[in-house]
Amino acid sequence: MLALAVAAGFGSVFYWGIQYATHHGSGIRGGIGDLAGTTWGQELSQQRELVLRTRLDAEKSLDAMAGRLGIIQGHVLRLDALGSRLADMAGVDMGFGLDRPPGMGGPEPAADQQSLLTGDFIAALSDLERTLQDQSDKLFALESIMMDRSLREQTHPDGSPVSEFWLSSPFGFRTDPLTGKREFHSGIDFAGPAGSPVTAVAAGIVTWSGPRLGYGNLVEVSHGNGYFTRYGHNARNLVEIGDKVKKGDVVALLGASGRTTGPHVHFEVVRNGEYVNPRGRMKL
Repeated sequence: MLALAVAAGFGSVFYWGIQYATHHGSGIRGGIGDLAGTTWGQELSQQRELVLRTRLDAEKSLDAMAGRLGIIQGHVLRLDALGSRLADMAGVDMGFGLDRPPGMGGPEPAADQQSLLTGDFIAALSDLERTLQDQSDKLFALESIMMDRSLREQTHPDGSPVSEFWLSSPFGFRTDPLTGKREFHSGIDFAGPAGSPVTAVAAGIVTWSGPRLGYGNLVEVSHGNGYFTRYGHNARNLVEIGDKVKKGDVVALLGASGRTTGPHVHFEVVRNGEYVNPRGRMKL
């Protein structure tokens, strides 16, 4: 009886232990499951937020680099156009342009070449941008100098107003061919075939075109910087007051109007109101 009672007691304890474990274990498992689900959900949410921030940062970085790349492309286009203008001004064939890059090359590169890191790439972009800006400033300064020099060359009286001529009277004191008296001759006389073209020796604005006492039909051109040139005794003037002329433009036809002994052009150079010997400005 005692043995049966002990066995029954152990059996009862075992039974109720199983029941207790079954009842409370399900709750514990449920709590652990809920805790694990919450933790995983939070971790997943954090990972999603991190991925989103990373993507946004990458997009911002790409936008920034794209903006800087656009600036650099603008510099390159401007430099190419400026280089073309300078080449035209200098009369040099560059050999390449927007559609033809300059020739470059080299031997086969090593197989273990490494790609640029993001930081290195951004640094290289910054260096390139600074270099392009520096070159742009220097080229624009050079263009300004060349344009100023070209303008001075175009407006500075130089050369002869006629292509077929012989020097019939020099600059300075001479014997007047009509009176035989000593006089100061304020220009150079170029005798030539009647009707020959008379050309401007520099660019400028026509300030006189018509008869003037002693000069006959006269053309006067202002070149700036105090310079004027005059072309007298013309058979006919081909320009009017206010016309713009370039160096080499025909302004009149050679003739014998006014006080003259025959067909020629009386050519004067005046600077700041004083007569200048034109012979020093031409190859005679």
